[in-house]
Amino acid sequence: MSPADTLNPINKRYLALDVLRGMTIAFMIIVNTPGSWSSLYAPLAHASWHGFTPTDLVFPTFLFVVGNAMSFSMKKMQLMDGSAFYKKVFKRTFLIFLIGWLLNAFPFVEFTESGTSFIDLSEVRTFGVLQRIALAYCFAALVLYWGGEKFGWFFGGAALILYWAIMYFFGEGSDPYALETNAAIRLDLAVIGAERMYGGEGIPFDPEGILSTLPAIVNVLAGYIAGKAIQKWGNTVETVKRLLIAGVILVAGAYVWDLGFPINKKIWTSSYVLLTVGWDLILIAGLILIIEVWKKVKWTYFFEVFGRNPLILYVLSGVIITLFFMVKIGDQSLQGYIYQSAFTSWLSPKNASFLFAISYMLLIWLIGLWMDKRKIYIKV
Repeated sequence: MSPADTLNPINKRYLALDVLRGMTIAFMIIVNTPGSWSSLYAPLAHASWHGFTPTDLVFPTFLFVVGNAMSFSMKKMQLMDGSAFYKKVFKRTFLIFLIGWLLNAFPFVEFTESGTSFIDLSEVRTFGVLQRIALAYCFAALVLYWGGEKFGWFFGGAALILYWAIMYFFGEGSDPYALETNAAIRLDLAVIGAERMYGGEGIPFDPEGILSTLPAIVNVLAGYIAGKAIQKWGNTVETVKRLLIAGVILVAGAYVWDLGFPINKKIWTSSYVLLTVGWDLILIAGLILIIEVWKKVKWTYFFEVFGRNPLILYVLSGVIITLFFMVKIGDQSLQGYIYQSAFTSWLSPKNASFLFAISYMLLIWLIGLWMDKRKIYIKV
């Protein structure tokens, strides 16, 4: 989308969408790269298990934005014959999934006292953020191609209820939603294997695993349905009101469902889907009001830079920080050296960690700015 298209009629992409995507990438980089994981402000950390923080909104918002963008791209894709459609969707799914897996494997070597050796590729974590985006996009595209928006509504509701039933009836012990006993971890251990799962919870557990991908598809479908509604209603104050009302209803519904199916990002519970979709509707309503209705656009370019190259900037944010940890200055990593000399030397631990994250996000933004000025846009 060119800058001239940003305020065009509703049958074209609207600027609020690109800004929301850019805001999501910027915040994602901030929460992924603190100066120290042991010094975080509470809103910048995920809920330890049940519960919700602003950080828990980042990933589902990106899925919502994927679906929102699909409300435009699916117009052409639904006119394709089956073979062309499946080729396009499966190719994109494969490439995004592969990039995510390669990002898990990077830098492909490990350093030990005996020297450097290639990692065992059979033990690389299978799933991750990009892998979930790929799969959620793929299944959402199939649902919409097969049955359109009406089927999307039906599938979304059925998926959330089905996921609750699976988690409730196939979990073990007195608490079917506990870390060690939930149905999602049991399936992943059986299919993926412990050595290819995330280990950040102290045991092999993948927050982007197989079973919890089912409700994540609903975040994409919700973004699509919201995008179609915005195009139908127009960028008006009335549209903003409708989105706000829908958002508040979903947030309220989430907390009602939380009483029986706790809000939990790491197992992506159905109540968590309602909550995050509700907040995303509120966010997009606010952005439409400010950008599309009031025409306040002077501040938006910063986020447009991220929104125009979201995939490559997200990947680079992971690659560059890994390189920062690999490069040694004396007995410290480059990351540690920069963090200590430029941040902890004059700031409190939490402020130092936060400012490092902000600074790193700005570094990635400068790369995005360079790409945008040269009209370099990398898409899959």
